Amino acid sequence: MTRDLLLKIELLSDPKWLYVVRGAVERLAETVGFPAAECRSVVRAVDEALTNVMRHCYCGRLDQPIELSFRRLGSHSKAGKKGLEILLCDRGPAVDKSKLRPQTSSELRPGGLGLQFIREAMDSIGYKRVGHTNLLRLVKYLPSEKP
Repeated sequence: MTRDLLLKIELLSDPKWLYVVRGAVERLAETVGFPAAECRSVVRAVDEALTNVMRHCYCGRLDQPIELSFRRLGSHSKAGKKGLEILLCDRGPAVDKSKLRPQTSSELRPGGLGLQFIREAMDSIGYKRVGHTNLLRLVKYLPSEKP
């Protein structure tokens, strides 16, 4: 299970840690082989996802646990493509899946663009609830692996 694990970060839901996570994610994405523009996209997606957890799941509480796991995708992945899988776990209340749907242009508003940024940046997004844990799975394939 940890064979392809590149990095695991455990943090509290305090926004002061976002700066540290952004730096780590950017270096990791570079190391995996993403070009600079794609590194920025991955960083932005992770930052938006963490911000959403802190704001909406934990309602601004600064002491709640969040875990991030980063795995290399390669020949062992279902699609066989190379890239990066990011798993974000929190113990907040279950997320209403209807709120995760894509918004129309008339629904877009300032402060509500985070999910749109995540969708644009990542190649695959999945959400599920397991027990008392929310799991958000983000996948980004290397440019040479995209159709």
